[in-house]
Amino acid sequence: MRIFFFAFILVHGLIHLLGFVKAFGFASISQLTQPVTKPAGIAWLASGVLFVVAAFLYLFHQECWWVIGVPAVVVSQTLIFLAWKDARFGTIATVIVLLPLVMDVANALPGSFRDIYKEEATRGIGRLHSQSPVTEADLAKLPPPVQKYLRYAGVVGKPRVQNFRATYTGKFRRSPESGWMDFSSQQYNFFDEPTRIFLIESSAYGIPFDGLHVYKGTNATMQIKIASLFQIADAKGDTMTKGETVTLFNDMCIMAPATLIDSGIQWQTIDSLTVKGSFTNAGYTISALLSFNGEGQLVDFSSDDRFMSADGITYKNFRWTTPVRNYREIDGRNIASRAELIWHMPAGEYIYGEFDLDNIEYNCTQFKWFDTN
Repeated sequence: MRIFFFAFILVHGLIHLLGFVKAFGFASISQLTQPVTKPAGIAWLASGVLFVVAAFLYLFHQECWWVIGVPAVVVSQTLIFLAWKDARFGTIATVIVLLPLVMDVANALPGSFRDIYKEEATRGIGRLHSQSPVTEADLAKLPPPVQKYLRYAGVVGKPRVQNFRATYTGKFRRSPESGWMDFSSQQYNFFDEPTRIFLIESSAYGIPFDGLHVYKGTNATMQIKIASLFQIADAKGDTMTKGETVTLFNDMCIMAPATLIDSGIQWQTIDSLTVKGSFTNAGYTISALLSFNGEGQLVDFSSDDRFMSADGITYKNFRWTTPVRNYREIDGRNIASRAELIWHMPAGEYIYGEFDLDNIEYNCTQFKWFDTN
């Protein structure tokens, strides 16, 4: 989609050069039947250049692209009105360009999802301090299956994990009967002061929407907006926070196994390949079963402490599992790169999400956006 909009903005900008060519008589432009003055020709050139610059800034994920795009649209549409007979159809192109432009202007405003995401992540990164390495002594207190998993994951000898940032792509659906929608997401997690900030972008029937999950302190929230403008969900409260405590623990188990040496986790061995972990944070205690294979890989995570909600108002409690596979080495660590998200309902399994890990970095020292499109 980003490539499409880049090409569209670029072509729209180049078309503006026809007005400049007509004004200075460089070529005969039969499509332009009205005379174009030289000042107007310079304005057409300026607008075209602004569109071309904005197109490349947009392509390379520069947040400031809208600073160039807004005046380009204003000048362009003014010229279209002045040459309405010849240029009126350019209004259609202007409206199409406005879609990503308005969204990114909205995202740049204080209080937008992206603004909150960046602010919270920057605050967490600012707390980073040097981390001592994980040792075999740290593993000694853990159940044998967890010890084997951490050794397989390659955490011994690596610095303890205070934070990570990750990006995923995949697909999800809102009900067992609905179709799948592609998404991209990026997140930051912090473990010195347990925090999870998750930003997701997707679209339905061509209409873009984004969501922001924030777990921080004693509160968790989930908000969803259409086109970054119209909020359609705002979930919060004790049930939401308890459920998101499960999500935080799930992230620890799958994406940051080094954090499983945390003293806030109580372990119970079920058998040689299964353990129960009880995690407490900010007054909320949740538990989950972790299942491993003989190689030491975590293969499934199961909890009865998470809640399904389509609207953020009503919640239903079903068993939640996230089977994982496709381990690959990232920065010397073996991390699962494929996960499914499943609700176990009375009518059967409801797989509502499939996640593919694109990138992950640990102990980040500065904020950065991941390219998600």
